[in-house]
Amino acid sequence: MHDVKRHFGWATFLATLALAGCASPPKTYDYTAFRQAKPSSMLVLPPLNETPDVNASFGVLSQVTYPLAEAGYYVIPVALVNETLRQNGVTDPHDAQAIAPAKLREIFGADAGVYIEVKKYGASYQVVASNLTVEVNAKVIDLRTGQLLWDGHAIASSAEQNNNQGGLIGMLVKAVVEQIANNVSDTRNLQFADLAGRRLLLPNGANGMLYGPRSPNYGKN
Repeated sequence: MHDVKRHFGWATFLATLALAGCASPPKTYDYTAFRQAKPSSMLVLPPLNETPDVNASFGVLSQVTYPLAEAGYYVIPVALVNETLRQNGVTDPHDAQAIAPAKLREIFGADAGVYIEVKKYGASYQVVASNLTVEVNAKVIDLRTGQLLWDGHAIASSAEQNNNQGGLIGMLVKAVVEQIANNVSDTRNLQFADLAGRRLLLPNGANGMLYGPRSPNYGKN
C-alpha cells in the first residue's frame, strides 16, 4: 500500500512538472521599432466608437491627453486637431483614422499618431449587477514611416469595486440603484474612461507604453 501511494505521489509530482513546463510565460512586447523611432510628440485621432453610446468617442478622447503627457510626450491639443479636421470636412472618426500617416505628419507635425478604438462604454444591466465598463484598444503609428510602434488594450469596470454581500434582495436593489445612477449622468463614464486611459497609456505595467523624452524615466523601461 505504501508503495502504491509513493508511486502515485511521484506520478502526480511529475505530471505537475510537465504541466508547468508546458505553460508558456507571458510574451514580452518587442519595442525595437518604438525605441528606434524615438517619438517625442503624439497626435491623438478621434477614437472609433464601437459602442451604442454616442458619447463614447469624445468621452475617451477627453481623458487620454493627461496620461500621454505624464508619460513624457508632447500631445497636439485635441481641440486644435478636431477643429482642423472639421474645417477640412473630416467629422467622422473612421475618416480621420483613414488619413495617410504622411498627410497627418504634414498637417500636424507630430512624430506619431495614437489610434484608439472604444469597445465598451457605459452601463450594462444584468440580473444581479449593473456594471459600468470602459474598454479601449490603441495603436501608436509612426507618422513618418507608417510603421506600427506599439499596441495595447485596457479595461476599467465598476465590477472591480462590487461587493456581493447582503443576499439576493440586497444585490437586486443595489443593481437597480447603480443602473439608475449610471444612466442619469455621464460623470461616472468619464471616471472609468480616465482609469482605462491611464491603464492603457501610462508606462505602468508589462508591455505598456514606453516613457517619452520629457519624462525623467525616459529610457528606463
